[in-house]
Amino acid sequence: MNTELIPVLNESMEIDLPATISYEQLKEKLSYHVNHLIQFDFQKLVSVLYRIDVNEEKLKSMLAENTETDASSIIAELIIERQLQKIKSRQEFRRDNNINEDEKW
Repeated sequence: MNTELIPVLNESMEIDLPATISYEQLKEKLSYHVNHLIQFDFQKLVSVLYRIDVNEEKLKSMLAENTETDASSIIAELIIERQLQKIKSRQEFRRDNNINEDEKW
């Protein structure tokens, strides 16, 4: 599992996940947290999803297509997916911006 994912999720979701955790455990704990937000602080969940930049259309589509699946599980999966995309983008940006010291101004 990506070592950057857990700290990013801990910060963005205001949760305390252990540093070493399997994907299944991660999804389960995140799903539980999302379910708690659905029940007790839906506005906070909406705010978190907006801040993380989870695709609203994809979320709506997945919820509509998977009516038998728990919504919190779908949302947790989309949060993980989006955070991994952002981590990958940052890594690629860093790699692309590694300029040789001699070439810097």
